[in-house]
Amino acid sequence: MSLLGAASATAATATPQTSGGAAMAKTIKTAGTLTKPSTVTQLGGRVLREGLQGNDVTILQGYLTIAGYPTSVDGDFGPATAASVAAYKQAHSMVPVNGVAGPGFDHSLTAAISAYEADVPSAKSRISPVDGTATAPTGAPAAVQAMITAANSILNTSYCVGGGHGNWTSSCYDCSGSVSFVLHGAGLLSTSEDSSGLESYGAPGPGKWVTIYSDPSHAFIVIGGIAFDTADYGGPNLPAGDGPRWRSNPLGNLADGGNYVVRHPPGL
Repeated sequence: MSLLGAASATAATATPQTSGGAAMAKTIKTAGTLTKPSTVTQLGGRVLREGLQGNDVTILQGYLTIAGYPTSVDGDFGPATAASVAAYKQAHSMVPVNGVAGPGFDHSLTAAISAYEADVPSAKSRISPVDGTATAPTGAPAAVQAMITAANSILNTSYCVGGGHGNWTSSCYDCSGSVSFVLHGAGLLSTSEDSSGLESYGAPGPGKWVTIYSDPSHAFIVIGGIAFDTADYGGPNLPAGDGPRWRSNPLGNLADGGNYVVRHPPGL
């Protein structure tokens, strides 16, 4: 996982990503386990700055990540979050360029997220409560259906470091190996990538149907509104085990404190 100092430096010099479609941004509000005291539950209720904690900080951090400024989504407004706020302000010609999120900043960021949300398909992939397999929504593109079929085919595998790299067929997969396998299943990747490599895959920003979240230590993919992930966030392990599984909360994994770069396959 990236150190906060490194995250701060990255955010301060980041080039904002442009959306290739839409993000499941509303689920940011339920992403993660919030154990810190919260005085405000929605973004815009107060001016946010370093030292504050709460659900509104979590929402801010998630929105910044989706907008192209990777930020740890932990509900704690630290130096890295301040750096992301400042980088967003600078890119949008907002003054003063500092780490304080006031009403004007909140309005701008919320408008950007609303634009992403506008393209989200109303139909969502479904997870079977019996065996944990997923079904693509009616009308999903063929590539989306192929990715879900590929993911279902490795649903009963376990986790192992390096799994899925070198050989597509394996009894175990790691995070980036499973994401790579799913993309390969739709003909969108010829050679597996590690999580750092996935940070530059495809096009920047969230996709309408498919979004990849990656940082140097972890990667997961959201397809049709549900996540395929080796980490235990966003839903139960079904079937039981420690390999890649479908998760009903697509952004639950953002609560792990990573600094995720958001990418998507072009056209999806």
